[in-house]
Amino acid sequence: MLNLHVKNETDRLRTVILGTAVSNGPTPTEWEAYDPKSLEHIQKGTYPKEQDMVNEMQAFEKVLKKYDVGVIRPEIMRDCNQIFTRDIGFVIENKLIKGNILPDRADEWEAIEYVLDEINPNDILIPPEDAHIEGGDVILWNDYIFIGTYKGNDYSSINTARTNQAGVDFIKKSFPHKIIQDFDLFKSMTNARENALHLDCCFQPIGKDKAIIYKDGFVESEDYYYLVEIFGEKNLFHITAEEMYAMYSNVFSISPEVIVSERNFHRLNTWLRAQGFFVEEIPYHEIGKQEGLLRCSTFPLIRE
Repeated sequence: MLNLHVKNETDRLRTVILGTAVSNGPTPTEWEAYDPKSLEHIQKGTYPKEQDMVNEMQAFEKVLKKYDVGVIRPEIMRDCNQIFTRDIGFVIENKLIKGNILPDRADEWEAIEYVLDEINPNDILIPPEDAHIEGGDVILWNDYIFIGTYKGNDYSSINTARTNQAGVDFIKKSFPHKIIQDFDLFKSMTNARENALHLDCCFQPIGKDKAIIYKDGFVESEDYYYLVEIFGEKNLFHITAEEMYAMYSNVFSISPEVIVSERNFHRLNTWLRAQGFFVEEIPYHEIGKQEGLLRCSTFPLIRE
């Protein structure tokens, strides 16, 4: 049996589900796009090719295995985008929570059922139907659970709004001993530079006391200052709108000291090294065209 354990974003990673780009399916039509960045590349004819994405994920897997991480891959579902496993589920402490995702993506959950069979059924939590939540919106930081959400009255018509108040309430009810703070995020269906698809698109903790953050991703400035209070101004790496668009905050921590980052994130990677991190740079630009990056591609099960 798998003994689930995740309490933050940076403890030493031992076991993770890494998505797959194999049999990713044809380029979507404009009407099938889930987010404005994918739509942009569909319209420009620059949507990523499957083999390029497969190569990028192989580079990621190679780095994970270099650090003796147990890497699990989903079963291949034909013509199905299975890259972003963070959306379909996430672990808090010793509980696996099923993401209440877009209905079109139900096959992605089915592809990891063989993994779920190795988990105590009592440790799998399934939110009620009206509680929408995806793993990209849930960030763990020891006693804290940070949750990205969208509180506009037009929630049901915004495809990029993935976590609602009912989803937040479900986490609060399931983990009453945690400090849970939700953040209203800016959403856009047409402009990826104005769209924080998930919380990890504009904020992520790294190391023991630092974080990457995009101030203008938060609807309420008080939410930004809440995080400044926790981490301290000097420990925050502030990214620009263009860097948010490039997914700078969506790196992935293997341990408090080791971070996997996109090789073109020059300003961030330089800063990380100056802070004492060891940075594993890999190509992930093509996958980033779908408004997701390294953290989005992972579903950590065990961190020590």
